[in-house]
Amino acid sequence: MMLKAKCHKYILDFKQPSGTSRGVLKQKETWFIILENDGKQGVGECGVFRGLSIDDVPNYEETLKWTCANIHLGLEALLDELIAFPSIQFGLEMAFQSLEAQNKFELFPSEFTQGKANISINGLIWMGSESFMKQQIKDKIEAGFTCIKMKIGAIDFQTEINLIKSIRKEFTSKDIELRVDANGAFKPSEALEKLKVLSDYDLHSIEQPIKQGQIDAMANLCDETPLPIALDEELIGVFSVTNKVKLLQTINPQYIILKPSLVGGFRGSDTWINSAENQNIGWWITSALESNIGLNAIAQYTFLKQSNLPQGLGTGALFTNNFESPLEVKNGALGYNKKTNWNFNL
Repeated sequence: MMLKAKCHKYILDFKQPSGTSRGVLKQKETWFIILENDGKQGVGECGVFRGLSIDDVPNYEETLKWTCANIHLGLEALLDELIAFPSIQFGLEMAFQSLEAQNKFELFPSEFTQGKANISINGLIWMGSESFMKQQIKDKIEAGFTCIKMKIGAIDFQTEINLIKSIRKEFTSKDIELRVDANGAFKPSEALEKLKVLSDYDLHSIEQPIKQGQIDAMANLCDETPLPIALDEELIGVFSVTNKVKLLQTINPQYIILKPSLVGGFRGSDTWINSAENQNIGWWITSALESNIGLNAIAQYTFLKQSNLPQGLGTGALFTNNFESPLEVKNGALGYNKKTNWNFNL
């Protein structure tokens, strides 16, 4: 039997609108590639992120359909052909890995998929009113998280500082590791001063303080910062290994954050990790609002990397219409509950 592929669009609905400095998210579009061969099925998710992904282009759906029509070319040839479409690359890697696996949802069997080991993750605090953010922080701490990531940059900076100050009054950095994510909200002219203010509160790091693409400004900031900086959006659209190495050597950040859907899946993440480790730059992996199908693949891949930092993999519970899966968050860690079955129906 010949290998066949088809694609499906799926809209994920947020349980409650989720605020970032780029606006409020109510829905998240995603796509699935389904492979069939000799009675077996493989499933992959192409998590395009509108407004953020480099492959958020008008011919995205057309390219997905072309990919399915040309699936006979094989994974490696398609990955090379689709270099400008990282989310489709990732969906393909996932689908082929799923097709070859004994269980299509167990892409990388490990102690994680056996339910014997967990992945430490950060609790994500979305932007909103002061009371809404405070409530989220309280909920995450009660749920056993020891690392919290706060989105900042959308409300008044002083209000955000007051929130951080109120956390630090109750919890030291030994109790709670605090990360902040500015999503590029600061102007280069004010960024260093704001980082100095933030550094008073013993934060772990700040993600993407200024918008991506301002290479010299970011390099200066990473050189002078009193607070470790993690590049996130800055990595999007950098495809060749040469350019990845050059970017990291030029900016020399303290950390990089990898979203496989945005940086070309397993292969793209591997090249970033190798480049970062060669330069003694730290890294962690984050999901980018995929459904549980994509989150599952990212989590299994991440576990194999054995990083000792909390990862950003707690987004599965954000949607009302996600697919039931063994993934579950308990005590600030993502685990695999073997008693729960997958329910993946399109």
